Amino acid sequence: MKSIRRMLAACILIAAAATSAQAAYPERPITLVVPYAPGGSADALARVLAVRVGVKLGTSVIVDNRPGASGTIGAGFAAKAAPDGYTVLYDATPYSINPHLFARMPYAANALQPLALVALAPNIVIVRAESPLKSIKDLADKAKAEPGKINFASGGSGTVQRLAAELLRQRLGLDMVHVGYKSGGPAITDVMGGQVDFMFSTIAASYPLVSSGKLRALAVSSPQRSPRLPEVPTIAETVVPGYEAYEWNGVFLPAGTPAPIAEKLHKAMVESLKEEEVKKRFVDVGVQPVGSTPAEFADFLKKEDAKWADVIRKGNIKLD
Repeated sequence: MKSIRRMLAACILIAAAATSAQAAYPERPITLVVPYAPGGSADALARVLAVRVGVKLGTSVIVDNRPGASGTIGAGFAAKAAPDGYTVLYDATPYSINPHLFARMPYAANALQPLALVALAPNIVIVRAESPLKSIKDLADKAKAEPGKINFASGGSGTVQRLAAELLRQRLGLDMVHVGYKSGGPAITDVMGGQVDFMFSTIAASYPLVSSGKLRALAVSSPQRSPRLPEVPTIAETVVPGYEAYEWNGVFLPAGTPAPIAEKLHKAMVESLKEEEVKKRFVDVGVQPVGSTPAEFADFLKKEDAKWADVIRKGNIKLD
């Protein structure tokens, strides 16, 4: 009986210590893992959010870039971290694409738990300024009339830009040729130079060239027009009803993170995304801040997973 009482007492002490630690959280800096290189759009937005979340939680939030293998290296690192709220993953759309392209993933599907959808960023379809294609309907009509003659660029087979174009191709039954590049920058350059007919691009990457007249934007990939380019119609309103393709950013925690800690982090992030300065920073680069609940983010991820799995399977898309 004494041993049982001692065990019960020890369990109570452990539970009390855990509760106390959760209440005191955070007691040290938080690491925000970004599985992409510094300077990219995900990295830039993560840094904006990190500063404001740190202020709200009274600690430092340190961005730790761990690029490689389409984001799987950094995500794998975060997935294996202790579920104590001190390692947080800031990931993007490749999170939903990678499981359907890689033969093996470095972490289990349930190793990370969704915390919040942070932002949505539509792509725009761009052509060179002198292109005879004046609209997305022109592009679709030409591709139908001349099978195999229209080509499109992307920064690689596993990118949203590649898959967004493939989704358009599949929905319209078009025969178009993909031209893959190692990154988006050279792809945009070749579209601008006329070596490639068109591509899907982030607004952040191509807006300066569109606004200066060096590129023309034909359509937006979101269901609604972008406040950044309100005169550019959506694909959904012109050629493919229901068409939708986003770059998204979201935050994850190692599975098993205590609910009180997850709730503190979520509250700080959502409040940060509501701040006018943060919203402005996001909107200025064509990104819509969101700040969803964990359940809403989980539902969003299910839909993204199903959509890209179907596109990749039907298109027989492989990694470059």
